[in-house]
Amino acid sequence: MSNILQRIITGSIFISLIIFSLWYSMFATIGVMGLFLILGLYEYFKLFDQYKIVDVNKVSNTIILFLTYCVFSISILTSKVELMIIVLPIVFISLIIEIWRKKDNPILNLGVVILGFIYLVVPFSLLLFISNISSHNKPFVISMFLLIWTNDTFAYLSGRFFGKTKLFERISPKKTWEGTIGGFLFTLIVAYLISFWGVNNDLDFWLISACIIAPTAILGDLLESLFKRSLNIKDSGTILPGHGGILDRFDAMLFTVPFFYAWFVIYNYF
Repeated sequence: MSNILQRIITGSIFISLIIFSLWYSMFATIGVMGLFLILGLYEYFKLFDQYKIVDVNKVSNTIILFLTYCVFSISILTSKVELMIIVLPIVFISLIIEIWRKKDNPILNLGVVILGFIYLVVPFSLLLFISNISSHNKPFVISMFLLIWTNDTFAYLSGRFFGKTKLFERISPKKTWEGTIGGFLFTLIVAYLISFWGVNNDLDFWLISACIIAPTAILGDLLESLFKRSLNIKDSGTILPGHGGILDRFDAMLFTVPFFYAWFVIYNYF
C-alpha cells in the first residue's frame, strides 16, 4: 500500500510539473525538459557501469549531448533554424574524443554515445519543436502526454485484472495482450474526448494519433525493458520513488514522440 501511495504522489508531482511547464511558457518547457534530459542522459550512461565491455565517461558525454539540446533550444527561441547545423560538429566531437581515451572496444563506446543522442536528445528536442510550431500547439503536446499516460495506466490495470496471454515474455514477462488491448481502447476513448474538449476538434486527427501513440508507447516500454534485461538491471535509476528512474518514466514518450511529430507535421503541412 505504501508503494502505491508513493507511486501516486510521485506520479502526481511529475505530471503536474510537465503540464505546468508546457502550459506556462516556452522557457519553462525548455527548462523542465532540459532538467529531465540531463538527468536521463547521466542515468543512461550509468546503466553501463556494470557492463565491463563498454567504458564511457558519464559526465563528459552527458554534458556534450546536453549541449546539442541547448543548441536546439536556442535555435527555437531565436527562430534561427540555421543554428541547428552546430549540432553535428558537437556530436562528432563526442566521437573524436575516443581517440585519446585508449579504451578497449571503442566502436561499442561510440555506439552507446550515438544511441544516447538518438534515444534521448532527439525526442526531447522534437517536443520543443511541436510546442513551438505555433502558439496553439502546447495543448497538442499536453494531449499527446495524456494519451501516453492513459495507455500506460490502463494497459497496467487491464493486464492486472484480465491479463492471461503474454505479449512478449522473453523481454517483459508481466505484459499481456489483454493489457495492451485495454490500454489501446481507453486511449481511443480519451482521444475521442480530446477532440471535443481540446484545441483541435478534428476527430480523425486524434483517433489516428491514438492509433499511433498506443502501440509506440508499448514498443517504447518494451525497448527499455530490452535494455535493462540485457544489462541485468531492474530499474534504470531511483530518482523517482515508486517509479524508478527517468528512463523508466519516459520510456514510452521517447519512442512515441518521433512518430507523433511526423504525423503532426504531415497533418499540418500536407
